Amino acid sequence: MNREPDATPPEDWDDLLGWWDGQRLAAREALGRPPETPARSPFPGFEITVGDWARRMAHEAAVHRLDAESALDPVPATRLSPAFTLDGIDEYATFLVPRRSPRYPVATTVHLTAAGRTWALYLTPGEHARAGEPGTPDVELSGDPDDVYRALWGRPNSATVVGDPALLAPLAAP
Repeated sequence: MNREPDATPPEDWDDLLGWWDGQRLAAREALGRPPETPARSPFPGFEITVGDWARRMAHEAAVHRLDAESALDPVPATRLSPAFTLDGIDEYATFLVPRRSPRYPVATTVHLTAAGRTWALYLTPGEHARAGEPGTPDVELSGDPDDVYRALWGRPNSATVVGDPALLAPLAAP
């Protein structure tokens, strides 16, 4: 996780499996380090640790699981655990959004509320988003932790939006 990635796979099909195996082994070795170990950051100006990467990969895998299950017929009634989805909401609000490039057309206070907990995001044009103490929201996304989690990642959900839903558009997952 501290090395520059070898991002160009070999063109020869016979070499590709070995290349992927090497990438997998490098990731496994890096994720086996203590969580507080600094790691290479894809976010310029922001530090990241091995623990941050492990957390990110857990949530990435969960979202892809939901996507894969949505292709089944019938779609399973999978509900992710409250502890996991609350952590995912926290990661989204306090880790991912503040590190993304600023793209906020108007100053907006967003609340994300689930299981009695509220995260506040302050979006200001030209600045990185800032997580802070809850205030008076311009828009609030709330519901069961699983639904708020899915809503943040643009997946089918039953979360509730109070206020102008268009104000949430700059937070849409890439």
